[in-house]
Amino acid sequence: MQKLKQFETLVIDEFEEEKFHLPEHSHTYYEIIYIKKGCGVHHLNKNLLPYKAGDLFVLSPDDEHYFDIKKSTRFVFIKFTDNYFNSNKKLSCDEFLLNTPENFMRDKLLKETVLKLDDPCRTILKNTIENITAYNCKIDISTSAIVFYQILSIFGLIKETMRSQNLQMNGNYIDHEQITSYIHQNIYNPKLVQIKAIAEHFNIAQTYFSAYFKRSFSITYRDYINNLRLKLIEKRISNNHMPIKQIAYEFGFTDESHLSNYFKKRKNINPSEFKKL
Repeated sequence: MQKLKQFETLVIDEFEEEKFHLPEHSHTYYEIIYIKKGCGVHHLNKNLLPYKAGDLFVLSPDDEHYFDIKKSTRFVFIKFTDNYFNSNKKLSCDEFLLNTPENFMRDKLLKETVLKLDDPCRTILKNTIENITAYNCKIDISTSAIVFYQILSIFGLIKETMRSQNLQMNGNYIDHEQITSYIHQNIYNPKLVQIKAIAEHFNIAQTYFSAYFKRSFSITYRDYINNLRLKLIEKRISNNHMPIKQIAYEFGFTDESHLSNYFKKRKNINPSEFKKL
């Protein structure tokens, strides 16, 4: 059985046992486990999940598990670190850039349910696993686009199976409301609404986020932020309850002059004159 070494981001391991070689344990990496033959019970986070040939399990760090083997079982373990998907983001589809495989694998539902793949999906899964193990002899497996897409296709099969079983994910799917809520909560702190910060918060590639935002909201992220900030500043000035200096401080400007320049550039009028309107 192979272990992930310090600098390996992906390891494919296939073996057969009559008794599982480890007691209950957890890992610091992720695992996709395919049952090639055999049967028994998978003890996963105190859940008892009967398994048989063709079954699939996904584990994230800190999940605790072991296999109670009833009939000699052949396993295929696909083990990878966080960096595996991060280093291949350029190959990922939009959905996985927004809701990463790592987040997907942490979903509690996947630790409580044995997925019931239909016959076409079971056949595709079997062939996919065989493709991955067949390619395992290559030295560059962790950077192989072929293997990466094969692994992504496993997540597609899981999602399709969950839809057919009417199983709803409880995970970290990001929708428009989550993004706008984050922006509105942090608009007063310029650092937190920088693309770098919001991309890291939602685990989205920085190079992808701007294009995603414009496509989703029909406005550039920069324009959205500026419009929102300007609208709130206008409201503060119009209410006439706060001095310009205090408004500048609230929105993270260095001083009153900084706010005035920002406001005049976009409104062709300085805050003091706007206040008199």
